[in-house]
Amino acid sequence: MMRSFNIKPVSYIAGDNMGAYLNTLTKPQGSLGIVEEIAVQLSRITGNKIPDITLPGILVFAADHGIATEGVSAYPQEVTAQMVHNFLDGGAAINVLARQINAQLEIVDIGVATDIDRKGLLQRKIRYGTANFLKEDSMSRSEAMQAIETGADIATSMLDKGINCLLLGEMGIGNTTSSSAILSVLSEMDAMHVVGAGTGITEEQQNYKKQVIRQAVVKRQPNSDDAIDVLAKIGGLELAGITGAILAAAERKIPVLIDGFISTVAALIATRLYKEAAEYLFIGHKSAEYGHQYAIKLLKKDPILDLGMRLGEGTGAALAFPILLAATNIVKEMATFESAGVSGKV
Repeated sequence: MMRSFNIKPVSYIAGDNMGAYLNTLTKPQGSLGIVEEIAVQLSRITGNKIPDITLPGILVFAADHGIATEGVSAYPQEVTAQMVHNFLDGGAAINVLARQINAQLEIVDIGVATDIDRKGLLQRKIRYGTANFLKEDSMSRSEAMQAIETGADIATSMLDKGINCLLLGEMGIGNTTSSSAILSVLSEMDAMHVVGAGTGITEEQQNYKKQVIRQAVVKRQPNSDDAIDVLAKIGGLELAGITGAILAAAERKIPVLIDGFISTVAALIATRLYKEAAEYLFIGHKSAEYGHQYAIKLLKKDPILDLGMRLGEGTGAALAFPILLAATNIVKEMATFESAGVSGKV
């Protein structure tokens, strides 16, 4: 049995109070648009009049996928481990962006297919990659639950250090195939509607990828009403880790900034397990990966940015974080009509 999460509804009273306060600031009401909506949501999540998100933390979960052996990615499986080394060396895009926003960055090996003996890597491997879900279930149900709990434990440890905004990313060759398969099942849409270019495959490869997903879903028969079953049969270990991290942050009333397609699909799993978790989520950006538009629609969320990105790693979340920070700074530093001696609307 997986442990339960005590996720409470957000405080709409705190959000209403924030909305009322925003209307006293020296600007036309609603003129900051989505930035004001973000401030309201942050107050709902934290319950605070002035939300504090000045200590961001980024978790990047890395894992391999057996489905990669079917040739569904533009890159070989060994790139997962190679990119983990790159993260640890500080040379990836997420390293650059983490430094830019002064975020604590932790890399988690939750299922890389090879051993990586490096200082600074969180070694929490559940297994050496998932199985090829075209031929067998990705993992056992118990492994899926263990991976969720592992993600939750790692997130909790980070939050215990004072992190007050959690950003989530991933690395895993083959994970767009797994995520597309999950989205196909949860949305009840055919693979043709949810498969994109991934790491940069050709149109011919995309068509093949769609066929692989169709066949795998028929063979595995995941139960769309049982999120753990879906995760175990066609999912990935890093998706499970992200799922657990989301649930742990929501339990602690900490805002969660999701990256792109893979992270959003993990968020779908999290919200199928605990629907209250959806209120704690922000979608950092709209991924260029085709299925992302349907994933965010299922979450009933709007992305903060739309930059044509599809990198992963948490990069879209890191780029969106300054917008959340700006929303809190507006509340903290902007004058009211009364304090500034400015006449309000007549």
